[in-house]
Amino acid sequence: MEKKQMWMRSFMTIMAVVGGNVLYALTVKLFLLPSGLVTGGTTGIALAVNHVTGLPVSSFVLVFNVVMLIVGYLILGRQFAMTTVASTFIYPMALGIFERLLGDMVLTQDLLLCTVFSGLGIGVSLGVVIRAGASTGGMDIPPLVLQHCFRIPVSVSMYVFDFLILLLQAVFRPTEMVLYGIVLVLIYTLVLDKLMIMGTAKTEIKVVSRHYKEIRDAILQQVDRGVTMLDGEGGYMHETQQVVLSVVSNREVPKVEKIIRAIDPESFLVISRVSEVRGRGFSMSKRYQ
Repeated sequence: MEKKQMWMRSFMTIMAVVGGNVLYALTVKLFLLPSGLVTGGTTGIALAVNHVTGLPVSSFVLVFNVVMLIVGYLILGRQFAMTTVASTFIYPMALGIFERLLGDMVLTQDLLLCTVFSGLGIGVSLGVVIRAGASTGGMDIPPLVLQHCFRIPVSVSMYVFDFLILLLQAVFRPTEMVLYGIVLVLIYTLVLDKLMIMGTAKTEIKVVSRHYKEIRDAILQQVDRGVTMLDGEGGYMHETQQVVLSVVSNREVPKVEKIIRAIDPESFLVISRVSEVRGRGFSMSKRYQ
């Protein structure tokens, strides 16, 4: 059974990497290239090279990705290269196929629509690949190399590279296109950030009450969520008391709050969002004893 589950996880990972890269290529072909928008990353460099030399975007991306893969292998190691090799070839191959199949097909000439859908498509595709535990390769690798060699934060160098790539395209693009390009980068960055925590964000509830036993039992029995009891001390009276801690889904918050208020209307309640929860009852199946 464990071997079957391992194979299933591997299959789902491969499908996610393939699907993410294909979606990325389709987005670039349908919205980014026809509109003449500027963007960051490897695609942004490829657009600049295409404007100067006429070299197809897919061909440059393939060559650049292979070079970056070799650099990553030499500096970051074999394990990193193994998680990157799929994206290195799938994205440029898919882009080349779409360029041949779709030809000069244009869905819309509205720059705003192209900017929005390019940002959504790129953000979702990158998020799918990264959530699968793989790297998209290309311009993702230089920031990792700088972090490895010089301890420069990945986020800082990535933003610097994107800015420089946008600046490079600004030389031969109208100012309006560059502004749309900045909006595009902001959109796919926001979408990527949201996608990275989608499905894992939960709500943490802390309760300080003299009726902690009743509250604990009610959460366990009526909501079927785990509870942890923490030792606390009042800051003013220095009274020792129990703090009830539980993590629930966002939809369960109103129900839990109603239960707690029914038991003790004067209870001190703290509700906060947490970006990710892993463990029994969330990323693992529940176990009853």
